[in-house]
Amino acid sequence: MPLLYYWRGDNYRRDLDYGAGFHLNQNNPLLHEIDLGDSLWAFTRTRSKRYVLAAELVIRAKTRNPENFRYGRYRIWGDLNKSRYFATEDQPKIEEVVRNLSIKPSARSLGHAFQGKAAVRKISAEDHRILTMVARELPPEPRARILPEERLEAAILLGDPAAVEALVKSESPGLAEKRASYLHKKAVKRSPRIVGELKAMYDGQCQICEWSPRSSYSEDICEGHHIHWLSRGGEDEIENLVLLCPNHHRATHACDAVFDYAGCSFDFGERSEDLSLNKHLR
Repeated sequence: MPLLYYWRGDNYRRDLDYGAGFHLNQNNPLLHEIDLGDSLWAFTRTRSKRYVLAAELVIRAKTRNPENFRYGRYRIWGDLNKSRYFATEDQPKIEEVVRNLSIKPSARSLGHAFQGKAAVRKISAEDHRILTMVARELPPEPRARILPEERLEAAILLGDPAAVEALVKSESPGLAEKRASYLHKKAVKRSPRIVGELKAMYDGQCQICEWSPRSSYSEDICEGHHIHWLSRGGEDEIENLVLLCPNHHRATHACDAVFDYAGCSFDFGERSEDLSLNKHLR
């Protein structure tokens, strides 16, 4: 069952500027009725008041957010290799296409037909085929790139703002100036302190497998992992960090494992693993 979502123009531009997340949050439980592998299509409104296609997220995972999460209880994650953001400037209008889909929005303003929980709608297989045809020749959005998270985390944990700044520049992801400044000026200072708090809280143990390098080697080897990746707009705060052994840390990045707050577990695709130790996440 594919879905169609209206991404408000200001929200879309902000999300893209702060790091394309390839995920979406909503309070409507309909968001979790989509099947893995199906598409969530998103359209938006440009500054010049034109409705255009914004993205196609091909769903790879569905998770719950913490209670009272400001952007909604339900979250879907797009496959990084199959999902697409589209360049919206100079794109053909899509309003007539949307109005002629099976959902038949009748409001005079198309955006008004997609308000609140109605922002996400079920569409038919034929609607999906039509949108696929429309999107076939659309150029990709050049800013919808993911920074290499492992390199970014390593530079931040080493407290090396120059390395973070060089990484941001070399990847040319088009981050907003405020976001880039946050990554290499603020996050790089905060992360070592916050990871230190986690190591004290869990006595240096991996929160998944409980491996204890302090007991075995008298060394702190476990690492801080950002649940919502920094490269996708996540914040450097203790509620967005877990302490993982190097093996589990590498696995979360290699598998693009997402975190589900419903069971405090990581979804690795073929399997999920719960946090065995959890004192700070709810």
